[in-house]
Amino acid sequence: MRRFFRNNGLTLVLLLATALTIGGMVLSGWSVENEELAHHGKPGLTLLAYLGSGPFLSALFENWESEFLQMSAYVVLTAYLFQKGSAESKDPDKDEKREAEGKSAPSGRSRSAGRWLYEHSLGLALAILFLVSFVLHLVGSAEAEAEDALRHGDQAGSLVDHLGSAQFWFESFQNWQSEFLSTAVVVVLSIFLRYRGSPESKPVDASDAETGS
Repeated sequence: MRRFFRNNGLTLVLLLATALTIGGMVLSGWSVENEELAHHGKPGLTLLAYLGSGPFLSALFENWESEFLQMSAYVVLTAYLFQKGSAESKDPDKDEKREAEGKSAPSGRSRSAGRWLYEHSLGLALAILFLVSFVLHLVGSAEAEAEDALRHGDQAGSLVDHLGSAQFWFESFQNWQSEFLSTAVVVVLSIFLRYRGSPESKPVDASDAETGS
């Protein structure tokens, strides 16, 4: 058991942090939503009802969507683009004639559609997770807008209407911009700064011009 925790510690800690922060989000969001309902003279939601409500689902998947967009874009862009000196980049000065992917792929795989899918599976999986989160954010956001419209005696729009609304795209862009910025900051800071022991950092004694970790 000790070996299991040692070998999987990074994933387990991140999953625990995810669970704890989702729990905090649920409790605080539930409180805010019921305060809003009370302000409009409406009965409060049970915790279970809140978990299925538009405001909660919209907020949850709005953030997941941006994270998976960041990761999928990062995986794909680092396959083709470079940043000299960054620990997050391949070295543009190295001879890349060899096909690293072909050498690391399992033996017996032919140059086929299946091989192509395997070679690009990480980026594709992250892109699919982004698309699923995007759709769930859209559904939750449309639900939240419909609930808000009913509170004010207005008519709720359709899902397609909401897809074209400024509100939905504002929710998306406000998160997307921060993900791209934070990734760019990590790429640039890893040129000049170090963190001993981290695979995301260059060796402490490496020059700023050295590229890759």
